[in-house]
Amino acid sequence: MATERTFSIIKPDATRRNLTGAINAVFEKNGLRIVAQKRIQMSQAQAETFYGVHHERPFFKDLVSFMVSGPVVVQVLEGDNAVAKNRELMGATNPANAAEGTIRKLFAESIEANSVHGSDSPENAATEIAYFFAGSEIVG
Repeated sequence: MATERTFSIIKPDATRRNLTGAINAVFEKNGLRIVAQKRIQMSQAQAETFYGVHHERPFFKDLVSFMVSGPVVVQVLEGDNAVAKNRELMGATNPANAAEGTIRKLFAESIEANSVHGSDSPENAATEIAYFFAGSEIVG
């Protein structure tokens, strides 16, 4: 198995309910290490740029508004096949369709307020990590 890094966001719905520790416990219990982490208030510009790939989608404005509605925790997770492992642990975007025991099944409020974001490929993970973290902030 290949050790890799992936990017994760604990979204405003989860930070508002003090679920950061519970969500991180799921990652850590399943072999992912947190090698960088910070709690931030994402700006409008940061959210619009970060989610720019969705700019033409009908949900873009609501997504940006949601992501700037409260603090988020941005973090870098490391482990064997971290991208795939994180996606498995998060569960389906719609919590109603998420498997039992996944983060979204356990904690999400809705398809929009689904508690976590995770990179969908190693390439996107590298881009997303670099957007929020300097290399010196990642301590493996």
